[in-house]
Amino acid sequence: MVKLLFNGVIAGSIYLLIAIGFTIIYRTVRFFYFAHGVVYAAGAYFAYTFFILFNINPIISFFLSIALASLLGVAIDRFVYYPLRKRNAPNLVYLIASFGVFIFLQNLFQLIYGAQILTLRTGRIKVGHSILGAVITDIQILIIVVSLILFLLAWLFIQKSKLGKAIRAVSDDPVGARVVGINSEKVILTAFAIGSALAGVAGILISLETNLEPTMGLNAILKGIIASIIGGIGSIPGALFGGLFLGLAENLGIWKIQAGWKDAIAFAILIIFLLLRPSGIMGVKTKKEKI
Repeated sequence: MVKLLFNGVIAGSIYLLIAIGFTIIYRTVRFFYFAHGVVYAAGAYFAYTFFILFNINPIISFFLSIALASLLGVAIDRFVYYPLRKRNAPNLVYLIASFGVFIFLQNLFQLIYGAQILTLRTGRIKVGHSILGAVITDIQILIIVVSLILFLLAWLFIQKSKLGKAIRAVSDDPVGARVVGINSEKVILTAFAIGSALAGVAGILISLETNLEPTMGLNAILKGIIASIIGGIGSIPGALFGGLFLGLAENLGIWKIQAGWKDAIAFAILIIFLLLRPSGIMGVKTKKEKI
C-alpha cells in the first residue's frame, strides 16, 4: 500500500507539470493544444541528444533541453497558430492543426532516433531509500521535489508578476485586455514559452525514471488533460489536485488488478467526472474564474 501511494505521488507529480503547462497555454489560446504532448517528448529526446550522444554534463544538458523545448513551443505558435489567429480560424482548425503538428513531430523523432526504446540512465543502479517498508529512489525524490517547486514558482508567477497578471487578463477577457493596452501576442508567446518549458522538464524527469520512445507524448498529454479537467481548467492549484488525484487513483486502482488497466482507470475517472460535472469543463463558465 505504501509503495502504491509513493507511485501515485510520483506519477501525479509528472501529470502536475504537464497539466500546469497545458493550463497556462489553454487559457490564453482557448483550444486543446495536443501538440503539448510532443513538446514533452522533445524535452526527453533533446536531453538524450546532449547527454548521451554528445556526452555533455548532465546539468548543462538538461537546461539546454528545457530551453529548446521552450523554443519549440514558441516556434509551433509562431509558424502554425499565429497565422491561424490572423485569419480568425475556427477552433476546429486549431485542433486539426494541433494533431498535425503532433503527428509530424512524433514521426520526425522516430525517423531520427528510431522506434526503439532509449534511456537516459547511465552507470550502476543505486539502491533506493526504504521508507515505511517501501523503496523510493533518488530520481523519484527528485521528480516530486522539482514538480512541487515548479508548481509553486508557476503559481507565484501567475499571481504576483506583472506578466502573470497580463496572462490572467488575456485569459479572462481578451478584448478588454487589448483595450487597456496589453499586447496579447506577447502574452501568448510567454504562455507558450513557459508551458513548453514545463512540458520539457516533465519529459526529462520521466525519462530518468523510465525510458524514451517516440509515442510517449500521447499518453502524457491525455493524462495532463484529464488532470486539468479534474482540477478545473484554468486553475494552477487545481492542476496540483488533479494530477495527484489521478496518479493516486491509477496506482491504488491496480492494487488488485493488472497494471495494464491504468489507462482504463484514468478514462473511467474522466467519464465519471464529466457525468457529475457536465458544464464548465472547457474553461467557459457563467462567472469568470481565476487562473
